[in-house]
Amino acid sequence: MAIKNLKIRPLDDRVVVEPVEAEDRTAGGIVLPDSAKEKPQRGHVVALGPGKLLESGQRATLSVSVGDQVIYGKYSGSDIEIDGHDVKILRETDILAKVLN
Repeated sequence: MAIKNLKIRPLDDRVVVEPVEAEDRTAGGIVLPDSAKEKPQRGHVVALGPGKLLESGQRATLSVSVGDQVIYGKYSGSDIEIDGHDVKILRETDILAKVLN
């Protein structure tokens, strides 16, 4: 993870993810141009919101935490740049899975 002191606090059940860069080569060693690279679908969680506000007035706990590697939908979330870093802000429901080590 390259981002340490991110100056952003997401709201509700939103999560800030730093995408993992796409591969430059195929498994066979072929160099891919930028136009042929897949959009990244993996990243590291760098910031969390407090959780979704429930009807009871309590906050739901998020199932991911800062530092987790996650897989998310290809076109989900919003891509933004903060302090020179490209990040993605998405809802917790846009996260498909947590990668286990």
